[in-house]
Amino acid sequence: MDSIVVMGVAGCGKSSLGADLARALGLPLVEGDDFHPPANQQKMRDGIPLTDADRAGWLDALAGELAAAPDGTVLTCSALKQAYRDRLRAAAPGLRFVHLVLSREEALRRVGARASHFFPSSLVDSQLATLESPAGEPGVVELDATLPPEALRAEALRQLGSSGKP
Repeated sequence: MDSIVVMGVAGCGKSSLGADLARALGLPLVEGDDFHPPANQQKMRDGIPLTDADRAGWLDALAGELAAAPDGTVLTCSALKQAYRDRLRAAAPGLRFVHLVLSREEALRRVGARASHFFPSSLVDSQLATLESPAGEPGVVELDATLPPEALRAEALRQLGSSGKP
């Protein structure tokens, strides 16, 4: 089975959908945020947007996780730029992406409601400015992130061409 990246800006629901898809497909889940080095986490806590250089080692680590899972995995990762997605694709041929699309207002509301995460709502605008839409790229499914969780999971599985494992 091919690996799947659940992507989008902060607050779109990557972690929730990623966990649901991993369960439904019987695949391991890799939470991309867990691979940010402490320096990146501190920059974000301080409200400083990450640069391409900041993200390089993080993307390399995530690519390594994908390459180490030949039977497939579900990865949560913002994957904001095509170059980032291409780096991940190089590590896992056949890689699929589920892009959770969310408005600025809803992203701000959701991120502001998260008390225990290192990513502040002040960085939502920088993520939206960095995002290069994956529309039209191979293997990309785009979904409305405001759908209920069950509907998101079902639609993602339908568009990915799998009903999940029993």
